[in-house]
Amino acid sequence: MIAEFIASWPLFGDAYLAGWLIAMLLGLLGVIVVARDQIFIGAAVSQAAVLGMAIGLALGAMPGLHERDWIHNDWTLLVAGAIFAVGGALLTATRGRGRESHEAVTGWVFLLGSTGSVLLLAHSPHGMEEINRLLASTLIGATGSDAYVFGGMLAVVLVAVLVARDRLLLFATDPDMAAAVGMRVSSWNRGINIALGLAVGLSIHVAGVIYAFGCLVLPALIAKSVGREVRTLCWTTPLIALSGSVTGFIIAHAYDLPPAQATVGLLALALGGAWGIRGLRGQ
Repeated sequence: MIAEFIASWPLFGDAYLAGWLIAMLLGLLGVIVVARDQIFIGAAVSQAAVLGMAIGLALGAMPGLHERDWIHNDWTLLVAGAIFAVGGALLTATRGRGRESHEAVTGWVFLLGSTGSVLLLAHSPHGMEEINRLLASTLIGATGSDAYVFGGMLAVVLVAVLVARDRLLLFATDPDMAAAVGMRVSSWNRGINIALGLAVGLSIHVAGVIYAFGCLVLPALIAKSVGREVRTLCWTTPLIALSGSVTGFIIAHAYDLPPAQATVGLLALALGGAWGIRGLRGQ
């Protein structure tokens, strides 16, 4: 099984590498999401990214823009998805007196994104095919450039975590205490949500919604079930994401399965097992 997987590297190596880097990047960002108990922010941001790409596809079908080459460029959809993902992430950070709750805004972003993308492209067969591809998740089209992009993003996030780990963990676990010691909580909130939106938006264009959302929350939840110390999650979560994606890709290749779904399914089963073991231990 492993030998056959290695033999497939010349054909699918870029896709494998991009998928593993995405898993580690989103897994590391997922530590903050899980620590803040904002699991469904990933689903909302994912659907916001899909809405952005749907708007890009809809604009490309308009008579005045149809002849323009740039509107059909793959980078146009990538930028549109990233912009809407960042916007959705910033909207979900809306909190405070006189404003709707975080959960209400998150639900609104999710529902607007999920319905808006379908309604915009309901009469566009090509557009709906692209949206269905994003929702179904596939990594086959990932390129070497994608691997470089996500490798660079992962390096930046790792450096940021190493430099500001203590402040980051304080913000994630106790924002009131963080504000009391002089941290600009609103600025940290915006910065983290921008990073989350960019990572999720770019990941969805390459790997689809299921893989992006699964890698964002499942590895961190597994790590949290195994060890509750938030500080250790910063290094255990990326390792879980990497091992889960590598194993999932090997299984997918051996049994001719979609790698994204195989990985997310494997991580979901691992989380269920971790919950079951914790329940038996009475924790």
